[in-house]
Amino acid sequence: MSLKVDKTWTLFLDRDGVINKKIEKDYVRTIEQFELIDGVLEALKRLSQVFGRIIIVTNQRGIGRGLMTEEDLHHIHNHMLSIFKENNIKIDAIYYCPHDYEKEKCNCRKPNIGMGLKAKEDFKDIDFSKSIMVGDSKEDMEFASNLGMYSILISSTNRLDVKAHRVCKNLIELIEGKFLGF
Repeated sequence: MSLKVDKTWTLFLDRDGVINKKIEKDYVRTIEQFELIDGVLEALKRLSQVFGRIIIVTNQRGIGRGLMTEEDLHHIHNHMLSIFKENNIKIDAIYYCPHDYEKEKCNCRKPNIGMGLKAKEDFKDIDFSKSIMVGDSKEDMEFASNLGMYSILISSTNRLDVKAHRVCKNLIELIEGKFLGF
């Protein structure tokens, strides 16, 4: 199956593990800890030429656990966005869930659909049937499924426990494949 992606499509991206390297059993809490995955800038340049919108949706439980503040997160996101701007990559919005699911229930933590609905509220032309979610977790793929999006799992292993339309090792492999129709 190959999609015919054009400017009417929206790309939703998870952050940790898709855009930047994850820190095992911890959180990216500072600009110094934020490290882009190799090839991400090249891939995002190409993807931003094809998709009408690119939106980041990220669970940031470290805030709810008191390990970082929302201000810390904003510093990291501003740093990331400045790198993207220098490289002519446009990100339309970043939505995040700050909650610790062990302490409080919310509708924004993926796989719940709150961040997707907020994006649709802010960008009325988003059509979830013409949207793709790229993430590295089961929750990301369930988020996509819950909203009727296509799903692409970023994984270096063949995870049989996660249902996705496609599995790629990284964003570079995604743009080199023919799944997106370009």
